[in-house]
Amino acid sequence: MARLTDEGDDPYLWLEELDGADAARWVWNRNAEVVAALTHGAAFAGVRAEIRQVYDDEEQIPYPGWLGDGFYYNFWRDGTHPRGLWRRTTLDQYRRPEPEWDVLLDVDALAAEEGENWVWSDVAVLRPGYDRALISLSRGGADAVVVREFDLGSRAFVVDGFTLPEAKSGVCWIDVDTIYVATDFGPGSLTTSGYARVVKRWRRGSLLAEATVVHEARADDIAVYASHDPTPGYERDFVGRFLDFYRRENYLLTEAGELTRIAVPEDARWDVHRDWLLIRLRSPWAVGGVTHPAGALLATRFDAFLAGGRDMAVLFRPDGRTALSYHYWTRNHLILGTLADVKSRLEVLTPGETGWQREPLAGVPEVDHSHIVATDPDHSDDYLLASEGFLRPATLRLGQIGGTVEVLKREPAMFDAAGLTVRQFFATSADGTRVPYFVVGDPDAPGGPTLLTGYGGYEQSLVPGYDGVIGRGWLARGGTYAVANIRGGGEYGPEWHRAALRENRPRAFEDFAAVAADLVTRGITTPAQLGIEGGSNGGLLMGVMLTRYPALFGAVVAQVPLLDMRRYHRLLAGASWMAEYGDPDREADWAYLREYSPYHNTNGDSSYPPVLLTTSTRDDRVHPGHARKMAARLREHGHEVSYYESVEGGHGAAANNEQRSFVWALTLEFLWRKLRGSDPGSVALPRQHAPTNEPIVDGR
Repeated sequence: MARLTDEGDDPYLWLEELDGADAARWVWNRNAEVVAALTHGAAFAGVRAEIRQVYDDEEQIPYPGWLGDGFYYNFWRDGTHPRGLWRRTTLDQYRRPEPEWDVLLDVDALAAEEGENWVWSDVAVLRPGYDRALISLSRGGADAVVVREFDLGSRAFVVDGFTLPEAKSGVCWIDVDTIYVATDFGPGSLTTSGYARVVKRWRRGSLLAEATVVHEARADDIAVYASHDPTPGYERDFVGRFLDFYRRENYLLTEAGELTRIAVPEDARWDVHRDWLLIRLRSPWAVGGVTHPAGALLATRFDAFLAGGRDMAVLFRPDGRTALSYHYWTRNHLILGTLADVKSRLEVLTPGETGWQREPLAGVPEVDHSHIVATDPDHSDDYLLASEGFLRPATLRLGQIGGTVEVLKREPAMFDAAGLTVRQFFATSADGTRVPYFVVGDPDAPGGPTLLTGYGGYEQSLVPGYDGVIGRGWLARGGTYAVANIRGGGEYGPEWHRAALRENRPRAFEDFAAVAADLVTRGITTPAQLGIEGGSNGGLLMGVMLTRYPALFGAVVAQVPLLDMRRYHRLLAGASWMAEYGDPDREADWAYLREYSPYHNTNGDSSYPPVLLTTSTRDDRVHPGHARKMAARLREHGHEVSYYESVEGGHGAAANNEQRSFVWALTLEFLWRKLRGSDPGSVALPRQHAPTNEPIVDGR
């Protein structure tokens, strides 16, 4: 059967209509089918209950955030508060097994009072002062939010305070009476990616329409931004344009409204702390007579740099197996988090008259993956450190650079890890590249059901972590779990990412296929018992595995996936990802995109493993049309496909713990049935060619 070649050949464009009657009827029926097929047995009910216990467990660590006022802030969800509580407490209270929390906002009570399906999104608290906040709430978990000013003292929203209607907005405090706001100001104020093109300074008591324009982006940029640094004695304002997903044009904005270009490379990440400018390179940079490699971290004095100085201190230089993961400032020090073959290392760097001194960060366990949770760069050298492993629950420690380290919280075990181990292997990809991956399970068990996951995009790293859902829903049932650290991610820095960028995307696919084959070669599993799962960009990876490497797998799950590479840039935020994948409207780019676009490479001549596609109607990042159209095309060709679409939840495909439990139980039950050969059988699905008046079936 012929492949789709262009938009004009697409018979399922109608499924891109989010609320169209035909599309809604189609979704309703697909949901009814999968609910009837997977959710009525005792096994599903059991795994769903186990997963819900994990999400609602009140003994989980309530990870805090620091704002600078001495409180430990936390957003908490459980069975009693499914929408969540924004709350805070003191250090003395936090040390206790059951702290007394000061609840600032009860989202469940707010949603009930206002009759809105509110989902917590974000909060920006005024610094200094810490008495006002700009709270972002979404309807159903979408990226678009409503912004409302909140008084922390009275625990109430401010009457006639700063308020923005639903939009993909960005806000930042300047002072108690002034904020920066980037939002939908009306026609012409958004980019083609759907984000704000204009940022304004908005003063209290004035209308939003009267706000002063501060900076503008072009229509084909991703977005505009403005930010204020309130550090006492170092107050600064910055504005700029996101040219694409990785490049920015940045300026210092003076009180007189003048712009001074911050002349770092467009694709570099940078930040300013007091006197210091840090520059993290994504590509090589020749400066001051020296060429610094991609992945390096440089430091220089900010004012000197603006004046033309280019004296750089090299704080980190990557090698073939080590990459910088992140950095955090404290008041007087810099903490670097690095990965060496995907294993964490943490160092403390201290600037001095003779240069930067470095030493290991105290309190970091050797065997776990550790990461910084919070620092307080305005006031102290304290830090919060979390350490965990695939089989080791998290421990949260409070430390002070040069001082003591104490354990604050330990997470309880969510599953029995007796007899299980963590092993790291390296597969050899098609071009000879060594690709690391982790395997969690019983090393002495015969080859059996194995779940392999991966992502491979946007320089995001998959690192070891304790996952009670996978533990209870998969490992406890006797399954093996594997994580592939393929190219496109950040495990080995920007070069590892660039190796799978744009026309080189197939390197990520080849890496994942190599890991799958290596699992079989080592006797850990067989193709029929190997299931795979991935979401978003990882959902694209799953789609390619389905259509390009179907013989390697026994079942596939793609969550909130990106699948139509011809139209992705026309759907919601898709235009912002063209730096990652390419521009389908350019003939040269479409030439390589069409070779792997899962939607366009689905056919009836190949045999595919069973596939489950999940998404959300309220996902305003990756359009649900990707999953809808893929499911329809698979059905058209007679393949076994299950489809489930949540009516809310945004890009996370779930708005609360109940929904998260359902979607993950659906995922794991589907995989377990298919890989164990215990599926009672599926009814032949009718072929579908057009938006017919499909009846709504029972069981919805």
